[in-house]
Amino acid sequence: MSTLRDLAEEHTRLRPADIDHLHRIAGDWQLLSDLSFADLLLWVPVDGDGAFLCVAQVRPTTAPTAYLDDQVGRIVGGPEVAHLEVAHRQGRIWREGDPVWYGDVPARHEAIPVRLRTTDGEAGEVIAVVGRDTNLSTARTPSQLELNYLTTADDLAQMIADGTFPPPRHPGETTSAPRVGDGLVRLDAGGKVTYASPNAQSAYRRLGYASHLVGEDLAALHRRLASDPLEGTDAANGILAALRGEAPPRREIDARGATMLTRALPLMPAGVPIGALVLVRDITEVRRRDRALITKDATIREIHHRVKNNLQTVAALLRLQARRVSMPEARIALEESVRRVASIALVHETLSMSSDEAVEFDGIVDRVASAATEVAATEATVGMRREGSFGVLPAEVATSLVMVLNELLLNAVEHGFPPPAEPTDQAGPGGFAPAEPAAAGAEGLEGAGLAGPAAGAEGSEGAGPAAPEVVVSAHRFRKMLHVSVTDNGRGLPPDFDAERGGNLGLQIVRALVTGELRGTIELRDGAKGGTEATLVVPLARNESRSAG
Repeated sequence: MSTLRDLAEEHTRLRPADIDHLHRIAGDWQLLSDLSFADLLLWVPVDGDGAFLCVAQVRPTTAPTAYLDDQVGRIVGGPEVAHLEVAHRQGRIWREGDPVWYGDVPARHEAIPVRLRTTDGEAGEVIAVVGRDTNLSTARTPSQLELNYLTTADDLAQMIADGTFPPPRHPGETTSAPRVGDGLVRLDAGGKVTYASPNAQSAYRRLGYASHLVGEDLAALHRRLASDPLEGTDAANGILAALRGEAPPRREIDARGATMLTRALPLMPAGVPIGALVLVRDITEVRRRDRALITKDATIREIHHRVKNNLQTVAALLRLQARRVSMPEARIALEESVRRVASIALVHETLSMSSDEAVEFDGIVDRVASAATEVAATEATVGMRREGSFGVLPAEVATSLVMVLNELLLNAVEHGFPPPAEPTDQAGPGGFAPAEPAAAGAEGLEGAGLAGPAAGAEGSEGAGPAAPEVVVSAHRFRKMLHVSVTDNGRGLPPDFDAERGGNLGLQIVRALVTGELRGTIELRDGAKGGTEATLVVPLARNESRSAG
């Protein structure tokens, strides 16, 4: 189904500012629908033929709907839209006419013109019409609550026709709460309560006010009830602002261990301030859960911090042991273990600073690549470059993937680029590499990310040998993460077995990719020389496992 903007741009000549105003109405009109006990349909005139197009619809939560079928995208004309035409042409609310039938459902039609006020505050032209259609099949004598709802709905309908509703939305605010059913208080022009719904009365009781609200000065009551005087003053000032015709941001009041969210709206039909509408909602349980989540998040971050510290301690102990070992093979094995533990510690360090169990992985890759060039046992200066972005990954994926990339990068640096004196017709176990000439003068990492192509690259024919370089690339496609680690080194040896060959590092890589990550890995000679390792990791499955 097309969106409001798509439909308006395709079928009308409405300006972007007009469409934005229609979006604001559709974002806030659940309030009017619930107060009216009616469906609201937003109709825009279609160019040239006298028809109207429905671009949005909302059903009431306080009454049965008049339409079982969705009306958005429907174009109607002729006698069926006569009431819309009157409201659009004359710029007034249309309430005449007999009930109409939709199948077995009788409904009452009303039409409210929609204006967008000009920049100087004057009422502009009518740009659309809101159809207010009430299901009459359950009509009965209205209660005091229903009468107050309908009276307030008529005031808001007139404000739509004046171009003063909905009010501007404050940054960061949503339109989901509080709603009419959570609690409604109506004030007169002096700020005294003329009506409070049962749910509103209950919400104030939670704050410690046991008397009936009618007749109370609500701004003064908020000052008295709030545990924090500053909070009470802010809530009171919001009500006073609404009485002056302004639309203040929502406020919270804490008292006696309870929390109530308030939203004050001015009532000024025909531009005359007659009072305010205050919606309230008891959010005590919501705030209690928020505090519990904050505590849980802090605990999880502290755990990641301690895991990181413990891993760094393990790495330090291994490093100390490596210095005391006389056998070169044992020292190399311990140093490799240090690097593996340190790469996992990077993930936990990032998680300890995050508010959820996911990490921005690009920074981790950059740091692992930088470490690989610094500690690799090679005399060559190897440049590193990252292409694309890994994005945000779940912690479980990040922990395994960082170990995989650490091993692949170390293999590429150590085995793909041997010292000059070493024969170049064989590769070390699991090595990446003979390179075709590429960029000269690659310099490793710059700033926070992997360096781009090195300055002074000589890629033309007849140029000198390329500077050693490893490129890490990543992109997402159809819920799969595609990663490649490519070098311009000496390539794989002719007898290399991609399934069983390689050192311990490559065995770890294969085990992690096929086991923990449930992905695939392929090692092959690069198209232009060197070696390429490609990984494909299914993100959807891993993300669901992480969430579980």
